[in-house]
Amino acid sequence: MNRSVLVLNQNYEPLNICSVRRALIMLLDGKAEILETHPEALRASSRAFPWPSVIRMTYLIRRPRPRVKLTRREIFIRDGFTCQYCGRQGGDLTIDHINPRSLGGGHSWENLVTACKGCNHRKGGKTLHQCKMILRTVPHEPRAGMYYTIERRLDTRLDHSWEKFLPGFMPVQGHGTYGSSSRRTSA
Repeated sequence: MNRSVLVLNQNYEPLNICSVRRALIMLLDGKAEILETHPEALRASSRAFPWPSVIRMTYLIRRPRPRVKLTRREIFIRDGFTCQYCGRQGGDLTIDHINPRSLGGGHSWENLVTACKGCNHRKGGKTLHQCKMILRTVPHEPRAGMYYTIERRLDTRLDHSWEKFLPGFMPVQGHGTYGSSSRRTSA
């Protein structure tokens, strides 16, 4: 019973990935309906249940668009695994505060960029003006794509029965992340 279940909103928008146990509770409470099942059944002492793969909520859940979580990994993804000072890709990348924390710089999307170790060391605790360096792009908070909440919860391979409910979604193995063709849009 360790398989995951794709949860769709009433309008078929992907909402979440949950456990089979949670999906069964929603089904038995009448909060969801089964759209796809696995061939085998779940057996209890007195009854057998279809093994859900995809369920759909029976009512519309209104929720705000999710925000991308501020993490090292997401900063590297936003910056394309490229140093924002010299353009070097891959290798030993670090995170740099544009306005150093020692000078009051905060921990925000607009103040953090990907930097190679050489550029980060060269810049040190100085401002861009003091060290005469320029950024290749202006840092910004990326928008979460349509499948962001699904990507964050996807810890196993994508179930084949989910594909028709996730158009354009392609799990990409790279740098330990999952992505999709619509993962990020510009701000």
